[in-house]
Amino acid sequence: MDSADDIAITPVDRAIERLRTIYRGWTRETSVAQMRDDWDAAFAGCSVPVTCQPVSAGEVDGEWLVPTDAPHDKVILYFHGGGFRIGSVASHRDLAARIADASGCRVLSINYRLAPEHRFPAALDDALIAYRYLREQGLHPADIAFAGDSAGGNLVLCTVLAARDRGLPLPAAGALMSPWTDLTASGASYQSRAEADPIHQRAMILALARNYLGKDGDVSNPLASPLYADLSRLPPLLVQVGDRETVRDDATELAARAKAAGVDVKLQVWDGMIHVFQMFPEIPQAREAIASLAAFLRNHLHIGHQRAPQ
Repeated sequence: MDSADDIAITPVDRAIERLRTIYRGWTRETSVAQMRDDWDAAFAGCSVPVTCQPVSAGEVDGEWLVPTDAPHDKVILYFHGGGFRIGSVASHRDLAARIADASGCRVLSINYRLAPEHRFPAALDDALIAYRYLREQGLHPADIAFAGDSAGGNLVLCTVLAARDRGLPLPAAGALMSPWTDLTASGASYQSRAEADPIHQRAMILALARNYLGKDGDVSNPLASPLYADLSRLPPLLVQVGDRETVRDDATELAARAKAAGVDVKLQVWDGMIHVFQMFPEIPQAREAIASLAAFLRNHLHIGHQRAPQ
């Protein structure tokens, strides 16, 4: 018989412990390379039936994740999270694959360059290269959508902003999970959610920002902190965030400012959820969130009937 303590442990609690197990193994002496390897190993695998195929997207390494019977003329370009410091196609394969599976759409996930070896704007440059690669394959911008989590959500916005400012055609839509939009970490949620968030505290966020930008970098640069950008003329956006996150206001304020700028934006705040909870398939709300995200992308990519997420 399960004890009362066992019964009280929720899927979110188990996800938090998975994260803490990783972080507990890191010290000041742990190299960035080791952190990246640990992160990839912790989230390795793929829980849904998609075909995974390495690709060179221009000058950027990536991976195609292709569900059965996916249309050849529709693509979701995926940008992984990790604070621009860790994360990869490998660590986010399962999340990207579940999005591919739920949407019935091909996903191109890329390994953009990471800091501190490659500081801003290297990641943004790579995202733009991948977007150009897809267009050079004959895909129309209206048949391409962007999706990303955390720092990858930042890249969704910044890639669209850079494309707009350069006069390039824009993708059909953007889906953002727990987007990191404000590298100044000025949101009130950094205080109001400090106790509720098990991992991401303001000092850590500011350290990641310095790592990405360099000590003399401008944290309010709109192509690094898209919260401060002119958000007009962006494609439709879906923004998902957990209510327990210190970066909650990065999402809610972004949605408010985008709406004020005339953008078609949908905000979903998930009660009791942590940063990028969608990475954890054992959390029921993760499946619900991915189903909602898939429906949004299918609608804007004009793909037929939505599949049930696994």
